[in-house]
Amino acid sequence: MESKVEKRQHWSKKREYILAAAGNVVGLGNVWRFPYLCYKNGGGVFLLPYCFFAVLCGVPMFLLETVIGQHTQEGPITCWRKLCPLAQGVGYSMLITQLYGRSYIIILAWSLLYLIHCFRDPLPWATCNNPWNTESCVELTSANWTAQHSLTVNWTSGNLTTSSVSEFWERELLSISGGIEEVGMVKWELVLCHLVCWLTCYFSICKGVHSTGKVVYFTALFPYVMLAILLVRGLTLPGAWQGMVYYLYPDPSRLADLQVWIEACAQVLYSYSIGTGSVITLSSFNKSKNNCYRDSLWLCLLNSATSFVAGFVVFSVLGFMAHKQGIPIHLVVDSGPGLAFIAFPQAVAMMPLPQLWAACFFIMLLLLGLDTVFAGLETITASVMDMFPRQMRRPWRREIFLLLFCSACFTAEISLTTQGGLYQFQLVDHYGVNGACLLFICLVQCVAVGWAFEAEQMCDAVEEMTGHRPWFLFSLCWRYFTPLICMICFICSFLDHKALTTRGGHVFPDWVHYLGWAIALSSVIAAPTWAIGKIWLTEGSLRERVFVLWHPVRHPIGPESNEEHLNETEMNLMPASDPAGA
Repeated sequence: MESKVEKRQHWSKKREYILAAAGNVVGLGNVWRFPYLCYKNGGGVFLLPYCFFAVLCGVPMFLLETVIGQHTQEGPITCWRKLCPLAQGVGYSMLITQLYGRSYIIILAWSLLYLIHCFRDPLPWATCNNPWNTESCVELTSANWTAQHSLTVNWTSGNLTTSSVSEFWERELLSISGGIEEVGMVKWELVLCHLVCWLTCYFSICKGVHSTGKVVYFTALFPYVMLAILLVRGLTLPGAWQGMVYYLYPDPSRLADLQVWIEACAQVLYSYSIGTGSVITLSSFNKSKNNCYRDSLWLCLLNSATSFVAGFVVFSVLGFMAHKQGIPIHLVVDSGPGLAFIAFPQAVAMMPLPQLWAACFFIMLLLLGLDTVFAGLETITASVMDMFPRQMRRPWRREIFLLLFCSACFTAEISLTTQGGLYQFQLVDHYGVNGACLLFICLVQCVAVGWAFEAEQMCDAVEEMTGHRPWFLFSLCWRYFTPLICMICFICSFLDHKALTTRGGHVFPDWVHYLGWAIALSSVIAAPTWAIGKIWLTEGSLRERVFVLWHPVRHPIGPESNEEHLNETEMNLMPASDPAGA
């Protein structure tokens, strides 16, 4: 006897959604990416375009995706059947972006390996008497540092010192090779950490939102405790004021740099998890009458505030490190994903009981990343289950699919654990989860909802669900401001594209850039390819085909069963019987 098709899951309590959504948007990007972009773009000047794009692009898009999920009660692919069937391809673009985003779990593996080293006394990155250290190594935690090293380092002549934590990261933990062509050996300790991270992710979400909703009580709240402790400690370090000045006082001339604005817009989309489908997925498990309007505004405020506070923590530590080495802040650490693994470990090494605080910090980093990984895996799984409800919503089908998917991802990502793995990660980070890809996805969403489904109808849906009508500004953003900003930034991202470079400033080989653009375009072309294919397969004249696929089905709120939904959707994709109605 065939087992019964299960109903779609919902959050047991509203606070489970709030914590899961907060854990999704407040993640590694706030601690690692946002301070890194501030560092890269001259400090505080980055805050001005960031706030501009957050108001006109980030908050409206976050609200839009939240409403889409809760209104349709579907994942990022099938939700478009009820809004604009022609735009369903953008759901596949989101899914491709999520597949590339699975590479970020290597950051969790790095964090776990750091955590293991935290139980050594002294901390291995706090000293220079290790086999991997060089003669230029500097122990910044040493009490008699000034007696061992002169503070008047002539950095202009190239006589630079290197912190012990930088050497631990580059020479011991990663054993970085000379370039992406030099893959090197597999770091087996990283492979084991990588495996542990994937197993943790699998067992945390294998039962769906019912299990994830319980896990986020810890994973979403604990990081804020540690962030507050690290902030207090960072502000009390000598040289912290120098870092604050670099962070808070922007150079107005940097506003003329187009790249600063493009990266600010991309960071807003990235930080709010817009364009990846995770916001749609998490809100789709809400009850239909949940006040998603209020939730979205508070979650956006929480996300931006966390990014801002994390910048204080990072730059206070960078100011301290620059003060100790006697060099400008921009020479303290190389730009790249190692920022959080250099500045933050140095901060905890300066605290009493450094092993304890270091362990707490890397546990925090793991939890921040896990929440985002949870949301990404749930997005992929929910999309597949919504597309094939009769096959997937049966006992153990979800668990088996997740096991196969996680196993495939783990196998494919073993190359990231090699000595050249950092370069491969930079390639996927630069192109796969590219700001241009997210901009294109947001542009398509705005056109589909603002013009096909119509912004006023979406505002009506918000009012029906929450009892409050959104500000008129949101309607203007969905129709005009946000798509215009996304289109301009999307074009400019190609006109002012900066080549991916290695640690030493050397440009990657040409074949890497060709591969990178193929990775980036794979998510962009999914939407137009699906639209063209659907128009081709639909019967009727071209005008009739576009008309049928442009407009949503008659009843946006889902029918009682999946079978009815599938039949109704297919019926609405049929050409209109009355051509005059077109």
